[in-house]
Amino acid sequence: MTPQTNVATEALRTLHRIRRQLNDLEERQQRGPRVARAHQANLERLENELVEVHAEATALRIAADEKQLQLGSREAAVKKRKEQLLQASSNVEFQALKDQIAADQKANSVLTDEILEVMEKMDECARRVARAEAAVDRGRQETEKADHDVAEQSPLIQADIRRLEAELRDAEAALPGDFRELYRRLMRSRGEDALTPMNGQFCGGCNQHVPLNKINDLMLSHPIVCSCCGRLLYLPENYSPD
Repeated sequence: MTPQTNVATEALRTLHRIRRQLNDLEERQQRGPRVARAHQANLERLENELVEVHAEATALRIAADEKQLQLGSREAAVKKRKEQLLQASSNVEFQALKDQIAADQKANSVLTDEILEVMEKMDECARRVARAEAAVDRGRQETEKADHDVAEQSPLIQADIRRLEAELRDAEAALPGDFRELYRRLMRSRGEDALTPMNGQFCGGCNQHVPLNKINDLMLSHPIVCSCCGRLLYLPENYSPD
């Protein structure tokens, strides 16, 4: 391999490595805020669910209090009618009071069952509140951690990007002239996918067979583009066409 070939090949290898590293860093830079936003959205959902279950618990408590008041009033009415029963002046009045007491006691029994049912719902709702509060606590911790990770990692990623961009400029400057314009044109249209190493006698990007005459041209430092996928080919380290 001639010195010219070494220069072009090394430059393309370096450029592809840097481009892939930059792509990875940019993805990490975007992924961090995306994850943080997802955690924030999840926390808001959990907080809304907690508000709803708290509202349900409040409604149940109000319903239980109202039924307890209603039961107390009915029991007081039964007690009063029992007193009136002792003072009844006729059999008709006595029977009427007795029938009313029986009806009231039956209604009170139904109301007691309703109160017990509401109290069971309150117990279940209290457990749901506890679970929702625990979920909100976990969601808040996860959100805070995601925000902290973004704040901590973003400057480091930015520093790595700036360092790699400087290396990229140096590597692009090292490209021989007959490679440079083709490389720039392909980068504008394809980005990181503009470059790919050879894999034996095949394009490393699309696995299309590359004719031997083109491989020979590549080894002689001529810019070669895959006829199938349009990527600029280069030779990897320790390359062998066999």
